[in-house]
Amino acid sequence: MPGLVKTPPEAPPLRVSVPNTPTQRSESIRTPSPLPKKPPSPSPSRSKKKTPETPNSNHLLSDASLDNPDLGPFLLKLARDTIASGDGPAKALDYAIRASKSFDRCALDGEPSLDLAMSLHVLAAIYCSLGRFEEAVPVLERAIQVPDVARGADHALAAFSGYMQLGDTFSMLGQVDKSISCYDQGLQIQIQALGETDPRVGETCRYLAEANVQAMQFDKAEELCKKTLEIHRVHSEPASLEEAADRRLMALICEAKGDYEAALEHLVLASMAMIANGQDNEVASIDVSIGNIYMSLCRFDEAIFSYQKALTVFKSAKGENHSSVASVFVRLADLYHRTGKLRESKSYCENALRIYSKPVPGTTAEEIAGGLTEVSAIFESVDEPEEALKLLQKAMKLLEDKPGQQSTIAGIDARMGVMYYMIGRYEDSRNSFESAVAKLRVSGERKSAFFGVVLNQMGLACVQLFKIDEAAELFEEARGILEQECGPCHQDTLGVYSNLAATYDAMGRVGDAIEILEYVLKLREEKLGIANPDFEDEKRRLAELLKEAGKTRDRKAKSLENLIDPNSKRTKKEGAKRWPGLGFRI
Repeated sequence: MPGLVKTPPEAPPLRVSVPNTPTQRSESIRTPSPLPKKPPSPSPSRSKKKTPETPNSNHLLSDASLDNPDLGPFLLKLARDTIASGDGPAKALDYAIRASKSFDRCALDGEPSLDLAMSLHVLAAIYCSLGRFEEAVPVLERAIQVPDVARGADHALAAFSGYMQLGDTFSMLGQVDKSISCYDQGLQIQIQALGETDPRVGETCRYLAEANVQAMQFDKAEELCKKTLEIHRVHSEPASLEEAADRRLMALICEAKGDYEAALEHLVLASMAMIANGQDNEVASIDVSIGNIYMSLCRFDEAIFSYQKALTVFKSAKGENHSSVASVFVRLADLYHRTGKLRESKSYCENALRIYSKPVPGTTAEEIAGGLTEVSAIFESVDEPEEALKLLQKAMKLLEDKPGQQSTIAGIDARMGVMYYMIGRYEDSRNSFESAVAKLRVSGERKSAFFGVVLNQMGLACVQLFKIDEAAELFEEARGILEQECGPCHQDTLGVYSNLAATYDAMGRVGDAIEILEYVLKLREEKLGIANPDFEDEKRRLAELLKEAGKTRDRKAKSLENLIDPNSKRTKKEGAKRWPGLGFRI
C-alpha cells in the first residue's frame, strides 16, 4: 500500500525558503528536505480575520508604476519581510503578485529574467502556504520556462529549484506521477550543472528514491538509492550518518521486494553506524525495523528481543506515553497475534490505543492515523470488523484535511470497503471502493497492482447489489491492469478471470465466459499444475457452460511435470471464497 516511507517525528517541518538576493551561485544548488508531508503553516491563528490592505490609486504600488525597474526588488523585499514578520501571507501574496508583474514588464525582450523566475517561486510558495496548491501549479510551470540552462549555473539553479518545487506541489495534490516526472527533470538539470558524483546530486537521488518508494516503484527506487550510496561512499567517511540513512532506505526497498536477508544486512550496517555516532534513538528505530524483518522471516524470538530493546530506549528517552512507544506496542501485538497468543496481542493493542487516544504534544496526525490503521488490521485478523471499522474511521477523520495524503486515504477507503463487505453492508462497501478508486485515479496509481485489486473488490460489491453491467466493466479494467503488472498466472489475475467469467455468464454472454475459463484451465494445465483445488471447480463450471452451449472442450495432452501444483498448499486466509452458483471469488 501507499505511504511506506515515514518522516521521522524529529524531522523539522517543511519551510518556505525565500532567496535574499536576485541571483545565486551554483554552489548553493541544494536539495529540499526529505518528502514533505504537509505544507508550511500559513500563520498564527487570529481571533479576527483581517482584510488584506489594498493600495489606493496614488500609492507607490499602483499598476501604473509597475514599469519602474526598481519596484520589483522593492516589492519582493516587502513580501519576504511580511512573511518573516508573521503578519500573514495574504498581504505578502499581494506584494509577490505585483513584484512578478513588475519583473515581467521590465524584462528585456528575448532575455530570460532570473528575477522574474525567483519572484514566481516566492509567489508559488505563498500560494502553497495558503493551501491553494492548484493556483501554485501554473505559476511554477511558467517559472521553469524562464531560465535558459545553457546560460550557466545561475539559470540551472533556477530551473532545478522550479522543477523540485513543482514536484512538491504535485505531491501535495496527490498527483504522484507528475510529481516524480518533475523530480526526474530537476535531477537531470542538476547532474548537467554539477556532475554525477556531486554530493548534492546524491541528496536529490535519495529524495527521488523516497518519492518512488511512496509510489511503490521499487525497482526505480533501488536504482536511485544505490547511486546515492555510491556518491556518499566517495564523499563521506565510512559509517557516516548519510550512509546509515541511505542503508535504512535501501532496507525498506529490499523488504518491500521480499528480499529480507538483504534488508537485514543493510539495517545491521546502519545500526553500527548510528552506534558509532552516538545516535541512541535512531538505533532504537532501526531495532524496530530489524524486528520487522525477523518477524517476516518467522524468527519470532529474535524479533521480540529487537522490539524490547527499542521499547526500553524509547520509554527512557521519550516517556511512557510517546507515539514511538505505541508503535512498538503495535508491532508486539501483531507478533503475538501471529504466534497465537491472542491475550498478549489484545493487551498490547489496548496499550497502544490508550497512548493514541491521549497523544503527547508534538505527535502528528499522520503518526496517530498510521497507528490506528495498523491496530485495525489486527482486529480484522481476529474477526472483529466492527472494531476495525471504528479505528479506520478515526484514522480517516485525522487525515481528511491533510494535503498530500490522498494515497493513504485511498488505502483506508479500500480497507473500509473490505470491512463493510465482510459484515454485509454492500452499498457502503461499494461507496468506499468508489471513493478509493477516484483518489487512486487522480494520484496516478491507476496502473498499479493495488488499483487492480481494488477494482476487483468493487466489482464484487456491485455483484452483491445486482449491478452486473458495472461489475463487468470493473472486472475488465482490473484484468487489463493485473495482466500488465502481475502477469496472467498470478493469483490475483486468476481471481479476476474467474469473476469476469461468472459475470459474463450472469449477463448471458456464455461464449465469452467459456473463452475465459478455457484460457484459465489451459494456464493451469500447462504452467501452474492441476492439483490446485480451483482447477476442479473451474473445470466443472466450464463443463456446465459447454453443455448449455451444446459444445465440448478441445483437450490437449498434458505434460506429467505439470500435473502437480507445487503451490497448492494454501492457508485458510489465502483460500478462495466462492458463491457456488456463479463462481465469484474474492
